[in-house]
Amino acid sequence: MILIFEKRLTRSRRAALLVPILSFVLALAFGGLILIAFGINPLRAYRVMVQGSLGSRYALTETLVKAIPLMLTGLGVAIAFRMLFWNIGAEGQLAMGGIAAAYVALFLSDRLPAFLVLPLMFLLALLAGALWGLIPALLKAYIGVNEILTTLMMNYIAILLVEYLYLGPWRDPEGYGFPGTAPFPESAWLPRLTGRVHAGLLFALLAALLLWFILNRTRWGYEIRVIGENPRAARYTGISIARNILLVMLLSGGLAGIAGMAEVAGIARRLYHGLTVGYGYTAIIVAWLANLNPWGVLLVGFLMGALLVGGDQLQIAMQLPAAVALILQGAILFFVLGGSIFVNYRIRLIRETHEPSQPVTQ
Repeated sequence: MILIFEKRLTRSRRAALLVPILSFVLALAFGGLILIAFGINPLRAYRVMVQGSLGSRYALTETLVKAIPLMLTGLGVAIAFRMLFWNIGAEGQLAMGGIAAAYVALFLSDRLPAFLVLPLMFLLALLAGALWGLIPALLKAYIGVNEILTTLMMNYIAILLVEYLYLGPWRDPEGYGFPGTAPFPESAWLPRLTGRVHAGLLFALLAALLLWFILNRTRWGYEIRVIGENPRAARYTGISIARNILLVMLLSGGLAGIAGMAEVAGIARRLYHGLTVGYGYTAIIVAWLANLNPWGVLLVGFLMGALLVGGDQLQIAMQLPAAVALILQGAILFFVLGGSIFVNYRIRLIRETHEPSQPVTQ
């Protein structure tokens, strides 16, 4: 018997709906086996996670706080992936957005009217993230440098730059030795909607609407989809791949930069160590689990935020290591991506037939 994966000519809607659900259930079952191996009741552990992330108003707001940067960076990563540009640099682009926003708050806020501070922080953060994303885009478009390497390496530059600033020249002299800049003035605080949930949530909703409109209602979105599905066909029809790489990465990096601004202006209200904690890397998981769909990114970003908050609750309530939540993330990604094979391919079993060899005659 030979096992063959045959690409489906049309995608089954039923499979597209049921396979991710089944994959998620299998991921939870796999995570349960890991918890059992640690001597932990998986049902109790999952109950603690759900109650800790969704079981109260406070828990729900904390989940949204975690979800906002995942949504924004996930949207940025998703639009790049739709065009087969593998942007692994959302973490660095987020960091650069945070730096730009902090610069406005710390050094320009006293020179500007109060109502201009937040708009300028938003614009400079968007621009900083966009330009940080433009560098690997230029290298890819005109020299052919692999974008996975360049975007990944630029993360470390941005992360170390953040650390240099809040530990060095921008460090709060009255911070009693704690790493971080001085608190932002009140004019640089992003408004909060409820609890610690800030206006960054509105940014994410508007960004998802913008990406949906671009992808489904504009010529540019059509070009992005064509390049992502068949780059050769795109070149044949005269679509400029280099131009689209630059434009998409400006948008992708800009969204991640906005996430950085939202974090420093909406949560800590200063530039601090907790800015770069892996949101940009988790965004890759969010984008893939959402099948690169903007609305799906919002939903998966929320669920991933719940998983992060639930993982924190496991540490507090059950004294488990933080890596448990990361293990569950990896299991979900593995099973959901593995399940996508069955959405796009049909499995066929072919029975081998051994025909008797014919004698060779002269």
